[in-house]
Amino acid sequence: MTGLSAEINKKLMSSGLDPADVERVVRTALAEDLNSGPDVTTAATIPAEMNGEANVVARASGVIAGLFVAEAVFDLVGMGDGFAESVQRSAAPIVRPDRTEPGFQVVHRAADGDRVSPGDVLMTVYGPLRAILTGERTALNLLTHMSGIATLTRLWADAVAVSGARVRDTRKTLPGLRALEKYAVRCGGGVNHRMSLGDAALIKDNHVAAAGSVAAAYLAVREVAPDVVIEVECDSLEQVAQAVGGGADLILLDNFELDDMRKAVDLVGGRVLLEASGGLRLETAAAVAATGVDYLAVGALTHSAPALDIGLDLVKAG
Repeated sequence: MTGLSAEINKKLMSSGLDPADVERVVRTALAEDLNSGPDVTTAATIPAEMNGEANVVARASGVIAGLFVAEAVFDLVGMGDGFAESVQRSAAPIVRPDRTEPGFQVVHRAADGDRVSPGDVLMTVYGPLRAILTGERTALNLLTHMSGIATLTRLWADAVAVSGARVRDTRKTLPGLRALEKYAVRCGGGVNHRMSLGDAALIKDNHVAAAGSVAAAYLAVREVAPDVVIEVECDSLEQVAQAVGGGADLILLDNFELDDMRKAVDLVGGRVLLEASGGLRLETAAAVAATGVDYLAVGALTHSAPALDIGLDLVKAG
C-alpha cells in the first residue's frame, strides 16, 4: 500500500503504472525542493487557509503523457502541513492519515496519448493554494518530460505507420525514471523493448567476442535461460545467417545500410523478427521501415526528447 490515495492508486494501475514506483519518483523529486523545509516564498505570500483553482495548460503542440503522475504529485502535497517534514531526508513510506480521498480535486480535460494544441487545458486542480504552488514545478517537470517523449515517439510512429513496422525504445533511460519513460513511449504509439537485463536476452558484439561466435553465445544463453526470448545483434549478413541457423527469436541489424537491410529481410524470409538499429534518423525512418524490418530501435525517444512546453495558470484564489 502506498501513501497515495486509493483513487490515485487505482488510476495509476489502470494505466499500467506501479503506484509504488510513481510514489518513489514523486517523493524523490519533492524532497529536492523540500529538504530545507517548506516553500518559504509560498508560505510568506499565501495564507494557510486560502484555496485555489489552477489549469494545467499546453503551450505547444504535442502528445500528452503523465497526467496521473502529475495528479499524484498534488495528491501527496495535499496531505497537509506535515508533508514537507515527512519527505525531508527520509526514505520511510508516507502514511496517509485516516483518509482514502485525495486532498485535491482534479478534473482531467485530456487523456494520456491525446494530441494537444497550444492553449488546450489538460486538467484543472482545486485545493489548498500553498500545496498547489509547492507541487507545481515537480508536477510540470514530470509531465513535460514524459509528454516530450510521447510527442517524439508519435512523430516516429507516424513516419513508419504505412509499413506496419513498429518503433521500439531502448534501455537508454534516465536512472530511476525507466518505467515512466517507457510508459510515455507507449502513450506516443511506440512499443517497449526489455525493461531490464533479465526479462530478455540481447547478445551484443562484446558477448560474441567473448564467446567466440554468434552460435556459441546463443547456445550459452539458451543453456542458462531456456525460456527467455533471445535477440542477437548482427553486424553483417554472415552473422544474420548464423543467428537464424542458431535459433534466435529476434535479430538486431546494427548500422546496416538500406540495401543490406533488404537482403537481411530476404535471407530471413519471415522466420525471425528483424530490428533496425544504430544511427536511425526521423527523416529516413520511412525508408528504413519500407525495407521490411519489423522494428526500429530508437534510443533518442528517451535520451534526447525535448520537454513539451506545459504550464500551470492560476484561475482563482480565495
